[in-house]
Amino acid sequence: MTEEKPAKIYRAKPTPGAKPPTASKEPAGEVREGQRIAKLLARAGVASRREIERMIEAGRVALNGEPVEHPSLLLKNLTGITVDGNPVAEPSPAKLFRFHKPNGYLTAERDFSGKKTIYDVLPTDMERIMPIGRLDMNTEGLLLMTTDGEFKRQMELPKNGIERTYRARTFGDISQNQLEDLYRGITIDGMHYSPITANLERRTGRNQWIEMTLTEGKNREVRKVLEHFGLEVSRLIRTRYGPFVLGDLQKGEIDQVRQHDLVQFRKSLK
Repeated sequence: MTEEKPAKIYRAKPTPGAKPPTASKEPAGEVREGQRIAKLLARAGVASRREIERMIEAGRVALNGEPVEHPSLLLKNLTGITVDGNPVAEPSPAKLFRFHKPNGYLTAERDFSGKKTIYDVLPTDMERIMPIGRLDMNTEGLLLMTTDGEFKRQMELPKNGIERTYRARTFGDISQNQLEDLYRGITIDGMHYSPITANLERRTGRNQWIEMTLTEGKNREVRKVLEHFGLEVSRLIRTRYGPFVLGDLQKGEIDQVRQHDLVQFRKSLK
């Protein structure tokens, strides 16, 4: 990484959530030159591909005033495209942000049960950004966020095998030899988890901190694996996602990854 002036850090401020779209289907479309409209809109930061498909199904996306019927429509650019009646600008270069997600917030735009989400923490002067992957409500730490839906999808693809590192504070008995067995992978209740690198950092009595690095990030993977060993997890922090680290970013703070670092990282992806 190159040495540059640190990016601006935005302080936590409330911001309203977004109305969730409805379900969709994707019929076959006519083949033409260009890219799928869902991909173009995702790159423009409108929403993720899946969300855009739902928006199209709901009739919220139009081309020259006529509703777009399906997300497989191929276009050369976004000229004439509107979302909820508003013109969509051509995509600008992707931006990536580091956000220190606090404990107790959902990784979602809105929750109808009234639970707080990350968008209640993000500042009001932020442009629209989307989370890359998720952190459980009671998991804190590094959450990467981006303006580019296509980049978000690329980051989340299992085939890219991007490493995530977590630190877990646990209570119970476990040895380093047991943790090293995780490198061969493990199956729990019929669910197989790929190799995990785990290290016992320090122990005080039956309390210990364990560092775990994995590439899949299945639902509640770290918690389920540790609970399989009979451990109680009292705190879980994600400290790294790919080459990007949490560092000294404080809870609720967000800053932009330097464009040079983002470009270099994207070149390394498959």
